[in-house]
Amino acid sequence: MHVAHLSLTDFRSYASVELGLEPGVTAFVGPNGQGKTNLVEALGYVATHSSHRVASDAPLVRQGASRAIVRCAIQRDDRRALVELEINPGRANRARLNRSPVSRPRDVIGLLRTVLFAPEDLSMVKGDPSERRRFLDELLVSRTPRFAGVRADYDRVLKQRGALLRAASQARRGARSARRAESDTGFSAAGAGDVLSTLEVWDAHLARHGAELLQARLDLIDALRPLVAGAYAALAPTSAPATLAYRSTLSTGTDAAEDEIPGETGSSDTQTLSTDLGKTLEQRLRERLLEVRAAELERGVTLVGPHRDDLILGLGELPARGYASHGESWSFALALRLAAYDLLRAEGGDPVLILDDVFAELDSQRRRRLSEIVAPAEQVLITAAVADDVPAELIGSRFDVAEGSVTRVR
Repeated sequence: MHVAHLSLTDFRSYASVELGLEPGVTAFVGPNGQGKTNLVEALGYVATHSSHRVASDAPLVRQGASRAIVRCAIQRDDRRALVELEINPGRANRARLNRSPVSRPRDVIGLLRTVLFAPEDLSMVKGDPSERRRFLDELLVSRTPRFAGVRADYDRVLKQRGALLRAASQARRGARSARRAESDTGFSAAGAGDVLSTLEVWDAHLARHGAELLQARLDLIDALRPLVAGAYAALAPTSAPATLAYRSTLSTGTDAAEDEIPGETGSSDTQTLSTDLGKTLEQRLRERLLEVRAAELERGVTLVGPHRDDLILGLGELPARGYASHGESWSFALALRLAAYDLLRAEGGDPVLILDDVFAELDSQRRRRLSEIVAPAEQVLITAAVADDVPAELIGSRFDVAEGSVTRVR
């Protein structure tokens, strides 16, 4: 798989740009702030419908424009697909495939698969759990695009349930003064039973969608463990081994969820095992929601579910967060991305590898090892402030980026 053409209209700093791309290595070279990352960010957006730099779509639209358009021609063997995304901040985005509209933008997810390395990846090791959850869920969607729908359904239920909990929490606090409760929230003490009944309905939805997401994450981590360990050992051979574990709110202590979830059911049928585990997770989610009901009603937030879980990164017996050196943290972040690349490649062809200003952050040893690992990929796109930042092993086509223009050098 490779990107054959990229077209941008009013995306970030570009009013318009047209780029023909080829397999192999392509470097975008230019001073910081000239728009190199904007180009690869657009490709990442086609693949995941999100940016690795910002949380919302508004910054993706050029100042003064009302929308941005990204068109991407994707070549896979002898087939070509043209994906067009129209980004409309504050309104629904639109998508077209081979110039025909699709009903939902997420229907084109999976046509382009990318693995993007960027300086922001360091937050996967040093940052909050949300960064690690995002890594897992974006990889889930790249691996199995239907999980875009699962995640959207879970987020919708979480939002609705959260709104109900906030209203119920306000009503409970206001129960000391019925007049205040009715004026501030619209709930009366007499309506508490209705709130709890409605909450049980949302509990069922949250448990169903949450169990599907949780099971997929656990399966994904099982697949990633040996790949992350191998990639980390290649990048940092003298360091302690890299490990992965999953901490879930299903646990009442600090153990990882998979340590408490039955791994055997007595059946040799893989589908039966998967179904049984899904049912177990769904039941346990419902049980945990009941256990924390009083606390949720008091605080007005959902305290149990995949949205509060964490991927625990370890080096030997110690957590990487707080203990890993800067070099070890970079190696771990790179190992996560390399493992994602290996997993996707094993399951359906080479993803496009994007290295966004990564080499400037690495010492010479890690730079050489990373170059050797990624060089065989079908397509590698690199951004660099100066040409010398691109390792000799990865010399290929080059575009110079300056003052809003993109010029092919060779």
